[in-house]
Amino acid sequence: MKKTLIAITVGLAALAFANRSAFTHCQIPCGIYDDAARFGEMREHLTTIEKSMKLINELSVEAGDGHAPNVNQMVRWVNNKEQHADSFSEIVTYYFMSQRIKPADPENKAAYAKYVKEVTLLHQMLVHAMKAKQTTEASQVTALRALVKQFEA
Repeated sequence: MKKTLIAITVGLAALAFANRSAFTHCQIPCGIYDDAARFGEMREHLTTIEKSMKLINELSVEAGDGHAPNVNQMVRWVNNKEQHADSFSEIVTYYFMSQRIKPADPENKAAYAKYVKEVTLLHQMLVHAMKAKQTTEASQVTALRALVKQFEA
């Protein structure tokens, strides 16, 4: 019964944030870019997601004193994890994929290979960000950190 209540509460919390929208950068295009700032934001989101996962896992366990898990606090951390995963994904899509990565002519083999590599890395980031929303597996954050580092290089 407790697990069902927790699952329902977590599901409702996830739905509460499903329709929110935010943008990390204008799409005019303004031509004003600060990639280093975006990478810093991405790392900060990953640290927050990781902390949220840790606390969700801690709060999910019945306390040794027999008290039930603190579902209210757990839902707040789930919401926080969702929000930061979404913000991370918005940087990937609205900033990098939409504005910073330019399509390359397939005839230009070197430029096209670079383009495919960049788009592939960004897609992998989106998949891991989605998985970070679905789970509390720290391995998702570890994978995201590695992908961000690889993309930044």
